[in-house]
Amino acid sequence: MTTQLQKQALTEVEAANYIGMSRSFLAQARMEGQRDNRTPAPPFIKIGRAVRYLRHDLDQWLNKLQKLDHLGQEP
Repeated sequence: MTTQLQKQALTEVEAANYIGMSRSFLAQARMEGQRDNRTPAPPFIKIGRAVRYLRHDLDQWLNKLQKLDHLGQEP
């Protein structure tokens, strides 16, 4: 029986797939930071020149986003 360890630090491509967004969303959000009327960027870390997203941070980021019951709901 083999147990596969789940990666904690995800690449940009893996993180984009994990949250269901595009890689360009992550890159643009990372470069622009917080902007009015935009979805905030998820937290990331830098290891040298490499950008990584921690799975735990992505889960928390998703949980903080506003949940809507319908599209006409006030943000």
